[in-house]
Amino acid sequence: MFTAYLKERRSWIMLFLLLQFLALFIAYIDSAVPLKSILYYVFLSLIIFVIFLVIRYQKETKFYQEMKEAEDLLDFSNREILSPLEEIVSESIGYHFEALKNAVSENERKLDEEKDELLSWIHEVKTPLTALRLMIDRLEDQTLKKEMTYEWLRIHLLLDRQLHQKRIPFMENDLYIEQTDLESVIFEEIKTLQSWCIQKGIGFDIDLKSDEVMTDAKWLAFILRQLMTNAVKYSDASDILIRSYLRDGQTILEVADAGRGIDSRDLPRIFDKGFTSTAHHHDNAATGMGLYLASRAAGSLKIRIDVESSPGIGSTFRLTFPKSNEFVQITGM
Repeated sequence: MFTAYLKERRSWIMLFLLLQFLALFIAYIDSAVPLKSILYYVFLSLIIFVIFLVIRYQKETKFYQEMKEAEDLLDFSNREILSPLEEIVSESIGYHFEALKNAVSENERKLDEEKDELLSWIHEVKTPLTALRLMIDRLEDQTLKKEMTYEWLRIHLLLDRQLHQKRIPFMENDLYIEQTDLESVIFEEIKTLQSWCIQKGIGFDIDLKSDEVMTDAKWLAFILRQLMTNAVKYSDASDILIRSYLRDGQTILEVADAGRGIDSRDLPRIFDKGFTSTAHHHDNAATGMGLYLASRAAGSLKIRIDVESSPGIGSTFRLTFPKSNEFVQITGM
């Protein structure tokens, strides 16, 4: 800060030094002016000037130091001792900062309205979507029925993902931690994907040695939905293994497929928002949101997600559930 202050006042410092050199020059060329007296005067002037600079530095930089450290630019503790120029700066900053805060508040209000409208629209769309599913179930043409069921499922999953994407920022307020039966959650998700799995010749191998966990059933179902959807999407005519077991007092749930796998260079980024793939960048069906949302939801539930994968062999996603005493850290419980 002191260096910046000297740079700010360099013109005044140069003027002072120039006047001192001028006095010495006059004493040098005019014999009537005693040089020793002028030297004494210049020496005293330099000492006084240095003391003056130190005092003014402490006074003039206090305002800017408060600006640098203030969390709220409108909060200056000593407005009554501001200089006239500092008062002008303070008022200008306050005016623009207040205008910016109002603009941010207005944008947040509009975003909340758009979010509420979107959530309302999604819920409204679910009604005709349910009716459409009932109409599809009554079709007699099995080929057409399978094709339409698959397209219906795609729409259903996209709407569901969009719904949870809007809810995730506030999911701590929506959590209900309870003893959850893994088998019922898993089979419900398998039932949803059944038509798609039949179309692709995919089966499920379930092995649950630990079948109960403390978590939120609704958000756990959402996480599993993203993992199982990916497993089905990138597999063909193979079984998906879902198993659970205990390790060090924690329940581990694995979802393993024999699909195309994930390139090693992509593994550190698969949970990043919008990341799809570098090896399969032409895949237009991928949105890069499923695993990102699953990771966000798992973080709020204190569930750790790990993945092992090899190209051409398959992928294994592993959910490590927290111990019961860790749930005291979850707000909204």
